[in-house]
Amino acid sequence: MKKKYAIIDIETTGGRAIREKITEIAIIVHDGEKIIDQWETLLNPERSIPYNITQITGINDEMVEDAPKFYEVAKKIVEMTEGTIFVAHNVRFDYGFIREEFRRLGFTFQRKQLCTIRLTRKAFPNLRSYALGNLIKHFGIKVNARHRAMADAAATTEILEMIFEKERTEEQVLEMVNLGVKESKLPVNITMEKLHQLPEETGVYYFHNQEGKIIYVGKSINIKKRVVEHFTAKTDKAYKLQQQVHDISYEITGSELVALLFESNEIKRYLPPINKAQRRRVFPYVIFEYENQSGYRCLSFAKVKKKDRAKLNILRELPNLNAAKGLMRRLIEQFELCQKMCSVDNTGGACFYYQLHRCKGACVGAELPEDYNERVELVLDAIKIDFEEDFFLVDKGRNHEERAIVLVEDGQYRGFGYVSLEELNESTDSLKDAIKPFRQHPETTKIIHSFLHKAGLQIIKIENGER
Repeated sequence: MKKKYAIIDIETTGGRAIREKITEIAIIVHDGEKIIDQWETLLNPERSIPYNITQITGINDEMVEDAPKFYEVAKKIVEMTEGTIFVAHNVRFDYGFIREEFRRLGFTFQRKQLCTIRLTRKAFPNLRSYALGNLIKHFGIKVNARHRAMADAAATTEILEMIFEKERTEEQVLEMVNLGVKESKLPVNITMEKLHQLPEETGVYYFHNQEGKIIYVGKSINIKKRVVEHFTAKTDKAYKLQQQVHDISYEITGSELVALLFESNEIKRYLPPINKAQRRRVFPYVIFEYENQSGYRCLSFAKVKKKDRAKLNILRELPNLNAAKGLMRRLIEQFELCQKMCSVDNTGGACFYYQLHRCKGACVGAELPEDYNERVELVLDAIKIDFEEDFFLVDKGRNHEERAIVLVEDGQYRGFGYVSLEELNESTDSLKDAIKPFRQHPETTKIIHSFLHKAGLQIIKIENGER
């Protein structure tokens, strides 16, 4: 069966799909030898067209006033592109806008893609520029109206036909359509069709073996792209996946923050054998508290086996020795603790900090146990708290009508959930009702801290139970 190509060009109100709209679209359907169908239309973007855009495209508000809106032509676009490879010059731009328009309507638009910029670089190397206008000049392509959808789509079609005429082009096209994956390298039960059906969305994905057991969990802002990378990499992990993966499943999260938190939970839940990072349910290092013979409450850190933990008053679990030492140093600095009482200085006599007047002298009996222990009591309260305030972190959801929310309460990560835009303005208790509880782990604390000041995220502070 011959491959069909839908060569597409659009004009828009600006450069960002999430904010801007399409003002014109043209589709040319090609069977690899000739054009078999074509269609074009102006579109009413339901907003004004900026003056600088009109200067480039010639399309103004008056021209699109009576044009159909996107939802009125959506079915036509689906029908013309069904079973085709979506082709555009800079395919990420055109495909991204069309996919976003469908998303606003509550639908998922998904097609195999081919970028003529990338393909032209391979077929015609060493050109000065691969911008469409420069390729039009280089190849002497006749264009009636540059920066109009049909004219640019027709020029892209001519370029594609020239590419088809080059030697070994069919193999190059197939490689690009297949995202660089050679089918012979895929696991036995994984087809290119199955890979192309994966979403280009943010979420968590699961690799299953032949018995259905989860052998690997990952997260990505583009699930399809990341899964493909696993099968094109030349690493020991990639080889294991290529040999063992029998099926792929996924969970869309919309939010990268939620994807990271959910991935951490799922790795600890399923303990996938190919995951090494984050797989531990219990961390090997701990900070614990005890009282010495002189009545001082001491802190220490060590690598402790699970069977020995019941004997200790454990304050915090940590993934490695550096993390344990780092936290202990911070506690010593913050609460003016004695290095000897914290297993940091094992020399004879006074600790080093006492000589610097940063220790009050518990190490030499200059500070009474009851005075020193008061500060240790403060440490015991502080070490259980990962966050000083209660708050919700708000991120994008799985569609435009919802938001993801992450709850931090009583200094701990409590879980995440989803609410509509209207529900986001409701009371704190209503937002808490939407939270699905998840366990706190050292990674979740680190993940949330890394997102606290990230652009685009909203923080809703909770004070005395109210926002």
